[in-house]
Parts: sequence; C-alpha cells; structure tokens
Amino acid sequence: SVDAMLIASTPPTQGFMAAMVKKFTKVPIVYNLQDIFPDSLVGAGMAKRGGLLWKIGRVVENITYRNADKIIVISDDFKKNIMAKGVPEEKIVVVYNWVDENAVIPVAKEDNPLYDELGINREKFSVVYAGNFGHAQNIDVTIAAAERLKDVDDIQFLMFGTGGLVEDYKKIAQDKGLKNMFFFPLQPVEKVSQVYSLGDLGVVACKKGLGKGAFPSKTWSIMSAGTPVIANYDEDTDLERLVKDNGLGVFSAADDSEQMAERIMDMYNNRELCAEYGRNARQYILDNVSKEKSTQKYVDVIKEVVEENRKKKSKK
Repeated sequence: SVDAMLIASTPPTQGFMAAMVKKFTKVPIVYNLQDIFPDSLVGAGMAKRGGLLWKIGRVVENITYRNADKIIVISDDFKKNIMAKGVPEEKIVVVYNWVDENAVIPVAKEDNPLYDELGINREKFSVVYAGNFGHAQNIDVTIAAAERLKDVDDIQFLMFGTGGLVEDYKKIAQDKGLKNMFFFPLQPVEKVSQVYSLGDLGVVACKKGLGKGAFPSKTWSIMSAGTPVIANYDEDTDLERLVKDNGLGVFSAADDSEQMAERIMDMYNNRELCAEYGRNARQYILDNVSKEKSTQKYVDVIKEVVEENRKKKSKK
C-alpha cells in the first residue's frame, strides 16, 4: 500500500490529479513546488495576469494547495507568495534545491581545458552566463552591461546557451559592435564545472518583477564551482539577501545595466575580494545545500506526513 504521494509541480496538473486521488484513497500528499503556476506563465510571457489561462491556473493552484498535507518550497519568497494566497504557514517547509557538490567542483584556470577547446583568453577577467536565452532571463541587461564596459579591454563576457532568442542576441551584440562578448553552444552537463569555473563572476539575472516567483538553481552550480555571483535581480528577494549577507558575490537591481556594470568593475578592481567571495560561495554550498543535507530534509518531511496520517487513522 502507498503511505504518501510525493508530487512535483511540473506539469501543474499533477497536483490537481493527486488531489482527486487523495479524495478516494486518503493517501497524504507532499507537494514539491519548484515553479509557481500560473505566475510562471506570466513570467514566460505565455499568459496575462487576470486572463482566462491565469484564472484557470489559480483554480488548479488553490485545489492543489488545499489538498496538500505539506508543501515543500524552494525559497522564502515562494513561501511568502503562497501564504499570501491563503496557505497556512505550518503547511509549508522551505528546502532549497541542492547541487551535487562532488559533481560541480572548482577547476583551476590552468587546468581548465575549455580555454583551449573554445579559444578563450585565459588572462582576461571573465563574466560567464550559461543557460536558456529566453524571455525571463533578461539577457538584454547583460548585453547592455557589456556595452558599457566595451572599452575595458581586459573584461570579456562568455555566453553559453540555447533557446529561441539566441540568434537574436548574437545579432544585437554584433550590431552594437561588442568585441568583448562571445557566444558558445550550451555544453554537456558533465562540463558544468569547467563552464562556471571559466568565470571570475557568474551571471544570475531575471526580468524585473519575476524574481519573487523564481529561484534560479544555476545559482548553486555557479557557487559550487567556487565562482562568485553577479546577480541582476529583483530587490528584497532571497537571492539579494543570500548574496549580500553571506559575501557570495555582488548584487545589482533587475534591469539596471549601469549598476551591473559598476558591480563588475568593483570586482575587476578588487581581485582578492572577488576570489574571497568565490571561496565563500563554495563553502556555503558545502555547509547548507549539499545533496545529502537537502535530500535528508525531504525524507524528514515525508516521514512526518506519514506519521501524522497514521495517527489520524488510529484515532478513527
């Protein structure tokens, strides 16, 4: 017999279906909320707030939350978001997504084969972006920051990615005459350590207004590679607090390319502090979001739900 259902939030209909199953079986639900739907559709430009798809999404969301026994969320911002929608605090557990700290490791510049494979200059100060070239990632702001720094010969932007807009962004960078920005295909997953270790800084960015409904898990991969973060993100978010409070890199407000360029220059001019932030980042992963620590929290939540359900049954 089944003691509990662990349900992922993608696709969002799964939570609704689990609620229907629970109605007949009384099996408790632990809902793993990785993506807040329908907010994520708005962020991706696929739905308008208040539109029909959004309204349907809100109904599905409410039924899911009401029927879940525990909801695991990936940030405090997620917790605040669903509490504002009426979910009681005692139902919510924050467990940051983990990174496999043994799979994503720092690679020293002299040992990193990607420089030679891709013809990248080892001597320059590198700002790395790796991931999707989509609507929500705000590649425009990184391009604008690169444009502001195009006369600083020693800084280069290395852009690894895929997605529908990659050719558009290449053209924008070309039209702006950005000799400091280079585009590369997304590398295989086993090279993630090498990709993020290329960077003196690793970019995490979002379109303004989307930061509280997302926490980019690439943040952990950047940090696990011992690379400090350059965040261009919404203010008063988990990411801002994380970076600033723990000395893990530098922060600039979403859409503010001038501030982003200034923060990059701060790190370019203070290499020792930049390297210290990188060491802090790696240590933070080992202390807080290692695979072992995070998965144990999941196990604890599931055990608690199963135990509670047993107690309820025995009272009947």
